Amino acid sequence: MAEGIKDKVAIVGMGCTQFGERWDADIKDLIAEAAYEACADAGVELKDIQAIWLGTQWGSQVVEGGVVTGTLLSSTLQTQYVPVTRVENACGTGAESLRGATYALAAGAYDLVMALGVEKLKDIGFGGLPSVWIGRWEPVYGAFGTGPGRYAMAATAYFAKYGLTPEEGKRILAEISVKSHYYGARNPKAHLRREVTVEQVISAPMIAWPLGLFDCCGVTDGASAAILCRKEDAKKYRDDYVTIKGFGIAASPGWGKERDDYDFTYWDATEAAARMAYAEAGIKNPRKQLDMVELHDCFSIAELIASESLFLCERGKFKEQMADKRAYYHNGEMPVNISGGLKSFGHPIGASGCREVYEIYKQIQKKAEEPSRQIENVKLGLAHNQGGHPGKFVCGVTIVGTP
Repeated sequence: MAEGIKDKVAIVGMGCTQFGERWDADIKDLIAEAAYEACADAGVELKDIQAIWLGTQWGSQVVEGGVVTGTLLSSTLQTQYVPVTRVENACGTGAESLRGATYALAAGAYDLVMALGVEKLKDIGFGGLPSVWIGRWEPVYGAFGTGPGRYAMAATAYFAKYGLTPEEGKRILAEISVKSHYYGARNPKAHLRREVTVEQVISAPMIAWPLGLFDCCGVTDGASAAILCRKEDAKKYRDDYVTIKGFGIAASPGWGKERDDYDFTYWDATEAAARMAYAEAGIKNPRKQLDMVELHDCFSIAELIASESLFLCERGKFKEQMADKRAYYHNGEMPVNISGGLKSFGHPIGASGCREVYEIYKQIQKKAEEPSRQIENVKLGLAHNQGGHPGKFVCGVTIVGTP
């Protein structure tokens, strides 16, 4: 019979680069920054690491020769014949790298491993994420060629389903972006460190209605890394380690956009992954049991729908249960994206999942960089990664907490 992962594996060190337009560094510099910071945090050396999981989607596009193997990392860090497994699962890549490292430890294959995610998107030479045109005859399919187009459809569908006027809907989304920038401005490693007002968000240049400039996350460079071991070995490295409580990885069959019963207002893969992770972690009431959530807010509407799909509030009740009560602020009932989120901290695809866990790890250790971001008494947190588009998602949910 299958066994759960709860409390079998510990995170004993983490590192995260400055996120942003890193013209000062190439992808190998970012790998080195995150890896060496994680090792220093754990009090280990690279030679102590027995296996590594490298998560990157576009790393092969920004190095000579289009490297698509683990040698991108091994040549950078000069690891000597250590196994490096390269994983990619769209924007869920970071969660996938952590998951692979965790299960290898639980299986007893290794004693000390690293998971590292990295992306150097600014070097691709494209203004947004590389996009694939879906050539279909149906006129709305063109919107599925871009992230803003996909999520804009979700936003308008949500407004229509729950009876929000365009003005009401835009204001709810604007308040999410204001919150993201409030915390990003207070996070020294964040990409976009500037506060914005509701009026600025609403009046910003339109990208894909109703999503304006401040509703969309930027194109970011960055890397993050974690050092993991089995729980029984954790105290060799530190006392304030955290443990993995549960994982959920779900890939939808991809028929959402084809079905007339799918309305774009919920993330089906997120719901499935959340149920897996909650069952493994023993969580029955996430709103009451979780102390914080770092979720995939590539767009403001993504935070809204993900909050409902992670069961942090009821479907269609985000305004009443989260926004109106400011429940998603650090001193609220359900803190969400106190790092600044993907919207303000940044979203280097392969790095985001590990970076979200990095925020929870630091919050548990009471090491948030500024008191205005520190959540009181964090014991349990959730990181949520998803890739693809509404109706065709792969999603990863990672729950970590105190032993």
